[in-house]
Amino acid sequence: MKNRQVIELDPDPLARYAIAPGWRVGDLLFLSGQAAIDEAGKIIGANDFDRQVAQTFANIDRVLEAGGSRRDKIVKVTIYLTDMANFPKIVEARKHYFSEPYPADTIVEVKALALPELMVEIDVIAAA
Repeated sequence: MKNRQVIELDPDPLARYAIAPGWRVGDLLFLSGQAAIDEAGKIIGANDFDRQVAQTFANIDRVLEAGGSRRDKIVKVTIYLTDMANFPKIVEARKHYFSEPYPADTIVEVKALALPELMVEIDVIAAA
């Protein structure tokens, strides 16, 4: 397929899991799920939902920038929570990290994420 390119990071904390940070296809970016894992692959904020959300959005910003975009160009987010009791916090986080018009959004509760310490994961689609 023409007009598609993997988004590369250096260092890439997801490389050891055989996951691309994201893909640029034409004028759209499709990011892999981002979580509270720093550039060295260390989990940030174990048992601290707010710190995990902050690290997750820092990671989203990093991948968006590498793909030629930025947070205000996000059109769709999917948020995975391990505990829906954090729903009010994620609503506040959306208000903090996004502005109107807000991106389309799906929130689901999952039994677990890839690593047991993770409480939230977010994937996004953005315009380039």
